[in-house]
Amino acid sequence: MKNIFHSIGAWFSDFTHVFCNEWKVIGHDMGALLFFVALPLLYPITYTLIYNTEVVEQVPVAIVDNSRSPMSRKLVRDASAAPAIKVAGYAADLNEARQWMNEGDVYAIIRIPSDYESKISTGQQATIEFYADMSLLLRYRALLAAMTDLQIKQTGDITLERVNITGLESSGMTKMPIESQNAFLGDPEQGFASFVMPGIVILILQQSMLLGISLIGGTSRERRMRNGGIDPKMIDGASASASVWGKALCYVILYLPLTIYVTTCIPEMFRLPHYGSATQYLPFLLPMLFATAFLGQALLPIMKERESAFLIIVFTSVIFLFTSGLTWPRYAMNQFWTWFGDLVPCTWGVEGFIRINSNAGTLAEQMVPYKAMWILTGVYFLGAWWSLKWIRVKSMLKARA
Repeated sequence: MKNIFHSIGAWFSDFTHVFCNEWKVIGHDMGALLFFVALPLLYPITYTLIYNTEVVEQVPVAIVDNSRSPMSRKLVRDASAAPAIKVAGYAADLNEARQWMNEGDVYAIIRIPSDYESKISTGQQATIEFYADMSLLLRYRALLAAMTDLQIKQTGDITLERVNITGLESSGMTKMPIESQNAFLGDPEQGFASFVMPGIVILILQQSMLLGISLIGGTSRERRMRNGGIDPKMIDGASASASVWGKALCYVILYLPLTIYVTTCIPEMFRLPHYGSATQYLPFLLPMLFATAFLGQALLPIMKERESAFLIIVFTSVIFLFTSGLTWPRYAMNQFWTWFGDLVPCTWGVEGFIRINSNAGTLAEQMVPYKAMWILTGVYFLGAWWSLKWIRVKSMLKARA
């Protein structure tokens, strides 16, 4: 029994020494502080400022009016009243309008045919041609939505005018049979920052932690190479499990205030949709922080030098962004990328956090991603434990050589 208590006491002693030592290592490494602190503090502000206009407005559009009628002029006036459309000018024909588009003066063309008014006047269906530059999806989306709204408005006005002509306005037929109303849950303004930033901040937490851990690991590897397999700044005498847990707890505690900052302060600063409760999403993100801390330690054997963090972790940022389902739905991915995304902590973190933050969900409703992150925590703990064992064996062999 005494041996058991002695072993437990020795483990906690190793854990405490590693935990305290890791704070010293981070505090004396400006590169690690840059990744651990400065990056989570500044990146969310930078990204949000870029996207803070939320929606694309006043996109230059060329008009080709072959009808030159009162109805075509009314159509152009209604189009110019849309926030997304700015009438840049009238082109003589479609070729001139295309030249303007090729030169970058306009990004869309509205062509009104010569028979536009005559067809409407005789009860026929008129057609308007719309050409749009799709090189930027947000711009195309804004233009398409504006043209759809314009079509609905014109249809309503023409229908009302026809009903009035027939004398049926007193019969209650002046209203459209079906009225549509849009409700954009989680993003009422349909803004890009409101859509993308809740997921981006979670990805920033993961990537900045991985960068910092990788930088410390690569630096430790360089010191071992210079000192015959020994790193004087690390406590190699501690047990592997105590070392892994001591470092992980250090990273998680460091990231707790940063997590509050990016998930609570950033939405408040920029007035982004923020309907969830901190008492729900902060406990939800705790296993993601632990899983990321263990994942970073598990990857240390491939960090052979300090610069490896830039080459490996920064490269994976784009991959992790796509596999999170933020820019492309996960159900539309092939099976390989779905499985790969399941192995990334921020994939589950983004999914659950958006549901809680943007749709006012609860922790109890996010049990699938919550349990998945705890499973990843256990898996990556074993990976981190094995990695540390492997590093120490390699160091011992080098020291004996």
